[in-house]
Amino acid sequence: FGFDRSDTFLHSYSFLHILSQNNNKVLISNLQTEIEKQIGYRSSRKRRSEFQYDYEVYHPLEEIRSWMFEMNRTHPHLVDLFSIGQSYEGRPLYVLQLGKRTRPFKKAVWIDCGVHAREWIGPAFCQWFVKEALNSYQHDSSMRRLMNQLNFYIMPVFNVDGYHYSWKTDRFWRKTRSKIPKYHCRGVDANRNWKVKWCDEGASLHPCDDTYCGPFPESEPEVKAVAKFLRKHRKRVKAYISIHAYAQMLLYPYSYKYATIPNFNCVESAAQNAVSALYSAYGVRYRYGPASTTLYVSSGSSIDWAYKNGIPYAFAFELRDTGYYGFLLPETLIHPTCTETMRAVKTIASGLLKKCTK
Repeated sequence: FGFDRSDTFLHSYSFLHILSQNNNKVLISNLQTEIEKQIGYRSSRKRRSEFQYDYEVYHPLEEIRSWMFEMNRTHPHLVDLFSIGQSYEGRPLYVLQLGKRTRPFKKAVWIDCGVHAREWIGPAFCQWFVKEALNSYQHDSSMRRLMNQLNFYIMPVFNVDGYHYSWKTDRFWRKTRSKIPKYHCRGVDANRNWKVKWCDEGASLHPCDDTYCGPFPESEPEVKAVAKFLRKHRKRVKAYISIHAYAQMLLYPYSYKYATIPNFNCVESAAQNAVSALYSAYGVRYRYGPASTTLYVSSGSSIDWAYKNGIPYAFAFELRDTGYYGFLLPETLIHPTCTETMRAVKTIASGLLKKCTK
């Protein structure tokens, strides 16, 4: 494979991990080249000024942060930027609120991206969503209606420390970066750390595992901050959407058990409509269903927590692809992936404006 340890971002663990994930079929013959295409070399990338931000490349944390400030500065009537806390390493946890300030008590949609560090298409989608919402507000009546009647809370990078680390050190890092006393391994799976059937099936008690649930529920400051924010706004937040990769699926509760949620008909109908809307863009087929049966059983997940805490529509998207590129989805696929996902998310949001009678 011609890896040079001096410039590779791959730990041997991650490399073996990706081999095992693909049943030892080597799908990308030069992994290093794929990685280099995405993290640089920055000089050869389509870098533009802040005002001509390129939404079709992956951006490191600093650039995403500058972009958030820029969105806040240039769209004062539709955007509000605030921090809901700090990460383990002390970085602010920024959230963008989108929506016309029409009335105080509006229904809201929460969207987070980048819970798992290596899933770079996530933050790319959150930025794409903001761009589309703001740019099409004037001429697209459906978007204008959504922005007038709903508030959107967008968290482009949930796991800021892990995302930064995936750019600087290990492209396949998944977890947070917290230190666990007495162990050399770092980080907790931020999607196994929620206070709902915590550390049961589908989560690990070992700090070196990728699905480590943490020392206790909400041990991670990132999870704790989002949970606190959602609890505070639980009366208004009607949909929780978490963007992950990869598998091409739209998942809803439960994750931790094989049981049917009380409002299954309404949620399943929303999922079906969203997947149809996504398909209409490029003919990409998504599977949809309860996370436990469609993907796998996992405990302490954010969708189960959101649902348990009174948010009736809780979804996790697993974006492209189904494993050829995996976490290394090329930048050329950002546009189609975000375009189709945008249709699905808009469909879910529109559904909140109608009463479900199923």
